[in-house]
Amino acid sequence: MTARGAGPLLALTLALDGCASVRMLDADHADAPLLYAGTRLDHYALQGGCCSQARFGAQPPAHPGLDLPASVLLDTLLAPFALAAELGIGLGVRN
Repeated sequence: MTARGAGPLLALTLALDGCASVRMLDADHADAPLLYAGTRLDHYALQGGCCSQARFGAQPPAHPGLDLPASVLLDTLLAPFALAAELGIGLGVRN
């Protein structure tokens, strides 16, 4: 896939079903993973995982295979923030 085709695919994924990475930003589970969380959620769903709400605090998208490339991209962009949070480093970002 070319870089030109990636933008519309990402927009379509986010618009149609929601992105696992975005869903994980609002996960309601204290032990939810931070690093590559959306990618992990998609992978779990693709492997037939039964209890994503209990394990991740979020439901996977209806089509995790389509969402996976967008989640990998977004998780990569968010990796510095997730790593800082995982290490307990405060970045001064508030709700």
